[in-house]
Amino acid sequence: MSPMNQNKWLIVPLFLAAGTLTAQTKSVIVEEIVARVNNDVITREDLEHARQSLTSEVQDECQNCTPDQVRTQTAAREKNLLRDLIDQSLLVQRAKDDNINVDGDVIKRLDAIRVNAKLPDMETLEKEVTKSGQDFEDFKSQIKNQLLTQDVIRKEVGSRIIISHEDVIKYYEAHKQDFVRPEMVVLREIFVSTEKKPEADIPTLRKKAENLRDRVLKNGDDFGELAKRFSDSPTAQQSGELGAFERSKLDPNISEKVFALNRGQMTDVIETKTGFEILQVRERYQAGEQPLDKVDTEITNHLYEDKMEPGLRAYLKTLREDSYLQVKPGYTDSAAVTNQPIEEVAVTPDKDDKKKSGRKLLLIPKKKSGT
Repeated sequence: MSPMNQNKWLIVPLFLAAGTLTAQTKSVIVEEIVARVNNDVITREDLEHARQSLTSEVQDECQNCTPDQVRTQTAAREKNLLRDLIDQSLLVQRAKDDNINVDGDVIKRLDAIRVNAKLPDMETLEKEVTKSGQDFEDFKSQIKNQLLTQDVIRKEVGSRIIISHEDVIKYYEAHKQDFVRPEMVVLREIFVSTEKKPEADIPTLRKKAENLRDRVLKNGDDFGELAKRFSDSPTAQQSGELGAFERSKLDPNISEKVFALNRGQMTDVIETKTGFEILQVRERYQAGEQPLDKVDTEITNHLYEDKMEPGLRAYLKTLREDSYLQVKPGYTDSAAVTNQPIEEVAVTPDKDDKKKSGRKLLLIPKKKSGT
């Protein structure tokens, strides 16, 4: 984003309290604006939606927590709620300044959601979203903003993080005790569902699973990409990743099969009660201290994540310094740039300035390895 240019940004009126504004005998109902981010606004409604989402997120992450523990964790993260909404707005604006286009990715994401929800078409997905009380256009807009944000973070922050092999070795030597582990396998899957399918379709579905396995084995196709496109499991969005398992944590029949494999190898097609499963061993760990070549990717991802958070905050600081930001008194932006001068202007009615009904902003997505 270029330095602040008074001709570039329209300085819109300050904060309009929710209620009635009278101008030339005409009344206009407006929402309470709690922050302005260049030409964008964040309302109290946006903040409430974010607060509700945060509570649900904490409950999902801590399902065995008591209500008091949920409230404590929510309160600890709530202090950055407005900051994250402002950051989200800045990143989306930057993506638009850079003409980043994610329309194709939005379609792919919507289709992945449809597949995971086992819905027959996009029309049905739209009906389900609407039934849940959310406008479908807002739903798509949230996905688009998330993808735009991820793209900017990857381009402006992630691409500048360099983890050298020397860094990996140094970390490994200093933390060898962390890599003493039981025998484990890291698995990913392709799953073809037979649930609620006619008996006559079962042979065809088995053949589909066998063909997918052959595409990896004989054609060299990427297992993860096939999982994304064809797997009926919710893990499809994560390229079929299931995670790491000790021998004792798996069904004995599955355990016997996967622990007989080496890295990169696959099981035969396994028939289950609900479909056909193919498992691939991503990594195999013998019991004891793991050698560097087994954990170098894990260490690289760990070091990358350690650098991502401060790198992202530093980048967002530059965006804030180059932007017009104002937060209404009584609300707190925990990353406020205190030396940012703000010119106050008179409140005037401007129907073009009204926030679009139903607009919602997402929180910045959780950092992930490789973001």
